[in-house]
Amino acid sequence: MRLPMLKILPWCLCVFVPGAAALGQDADPAQPGEATLQVFLDCQTFFCDFDHFRREISFVNWVRDRQDADVHVLGTGQATGGGGRAHTIAFIGVGQFAGRTDTLRYVSGNTDTPAEIRDELVRIVKLGLVPFVAPTQTGERLDVIYRSPTTARPTTRADEADPWNLWVFTVGVGGNVSGESERRSIAGNGSIRANRTAEDFKVDIRVTGRASRDETDVPELDTTFVNTQRRFNFDGLFVWSLGDHWSAGIRTSALHNNFINQDLTLRAGPALEYNLYPYDESTRRQLTFRYSLGVSAFDYEEVTVFGRTSEVRPNHQLEVGLAVQQPWGSILASVDAFQYLHDRSKHRVSLFGGPRIRLFRGLTFNVFGSVARIKDQIFIADSGLTSDERLLRIRQFSTDFRYFVNLGLSYRFGSKWANVVNPRMGGGGGVFFFF
Repeated sequence: MRLPMLKILPWCLCVFVPGAAALGQDADPAQPGEATLQVFLDCQTFFCDFDHFRREISFVNWVRDRQDADVHVLGTGQATGGGGRAHTIAFIGVGQFAGRTDTLRYVSGNTDTPAEIRDELVRIVKLGLVPFVAPTQTGERLDVIYRSPTTARPTTRADEADPWNLWVFTVGVGGNVSGESERRSIAGNGSIRANRTAEDFKVDIRVTGRASRDETDVPELDTTFVNTQRRFNFDGLFVWSLGDHWSAGIRTSALHNNFINQDLTLRAGPALEYNLYPYDESTRRQLTFRYSLGVSAFDYEEVTVFGRTSEVRPNHQLEVGLAVQQPWGSILASVDAFQYLHDRSKHRVSLFGGPRIRLFRGLTFNVFGSVARIKDQIFIADSGLTSDERLLRIRQFSTDFRYFVNLGLSYRFGSKWANVVNPRMGGGGGVFFFF
């Protein structure tokens, strides 16, 4: 059963269990051992306030492991073009409900507060749990309240006239200053973003910049070491939808970055992407294949190791990306192969990602990392690096590879119940602000 949430947002459906299973914060939680629905909450791509869910939805038993559950509530989501988030909540039956799956959706706006989003997610989860609770003993004390609108149906976001025609603009600026007796640092950054996202066409334009200056006194040498870094870039993306599985686009960019010896670099080119799964399933699974052609024009700050002060080079790139969020865990992985066409030995191959897998009750394995074979650094300056510049990473130096790996195991055991909320002294996972 798939229920479009936009059709039910104008009405308020509230589920309550009189007496011992009321939904208010002051209600007593369901007691372990009762013939009550066991629920496992699993939010993979956005934050769920578990304490709040337990307080507000007290007519079920919350458990800590999927193996103990009757229903696995799986939350996934994606950012929307307007700055909000599209939440997909899947209700996956386990045990006696095996084979039963319901899905509800909720789209938050870019001006919605965290409290508003949290409360709407609680309402959605309440609504989705009703069909599972109904055949249990708790269902005998279950009722549904429907508040009919007193006037015509309220206008939804989809019905409102949009004077901005789906365009969203974001402007940001910031900076920091720090220091010690022998060190001073100042940095500033700014960004401008304009994007428009529709079903058939998407455009995303970003301009970002950052500049910093670090000064370190070296009394032994009677000198001050200065490190100045500047990075400014423009990125433009234009994408056309070509059905449920295909899309085509154009990418453009401009970059200034003194760390990698690029006074100005311009890039542009078309791209074609195929998704093995329909794009409307992208919050749960994606397997994309993207091929792009491009031209890069470089203007260097210093002469490169190849004797160039500027050059124009064609290139092509193949990217394969996998993203899966399922009850057993999640996988995020990508393979990126880039090559200059004027000299095929100048290339880069990168692998990135890893799984997070529930091996069995209480035991979770996760590994995350990246590895890259790097043969495309045509921008390296010919002047070489001093030992100070190399140690302090003031400029990029030549390398053939780069890697990073992080892995871990976690095992949880003890009581399977997770109904009680006690945030005192930080023990219940609550959020605290100290002044």
